Amino acid sequence: MDLLWKERKRIWCGLPLTFTVYSYDNERFYVKSGFLNQRQDEVRLYRIQDLTVTRSLSQRIFGMGTILVNSSDKTLGDFEIKNIKNVMHVKEQLSALVEIQRDQKRVYTRENISGNSEADHDDYM
Repeated sequence: MDLLWKERKRIWCGLPLTFTVYSYDNERFYVKSGFLNQRQDEVRLYRIQDLTVTRSLSQRIFGMGTILVNSSDKTLGDFEIKNIKNVMHVKEQLSALVEIQRDQKRVYTRENISGNSEADHDDYM
């Protein structure tokens, strides 16, 4: 598959001077890190459960942000896509791809939206 997005993690002032590269295609998100000893992890998009954007003051000044990813992947688990440009566009595009993959794979999450915690517990008196 062709990569839809690829960007290097940036340092505090927005320069791409690190050895961590983030990328994704239609089915997977990749994290490649390291210079001498390299490691590449991937998570299938349908395993991503939630995306949250955070932006510190310095990130806002330099036009960057961080995406917090909640996933059910065993090796990566929850992880951060740190210090990237156009963070809101990347998050929206990634979110749309996640929904497409979840629909194609017929993966659904159960959410307790009733808010009734008493219904979840049995009383033993």
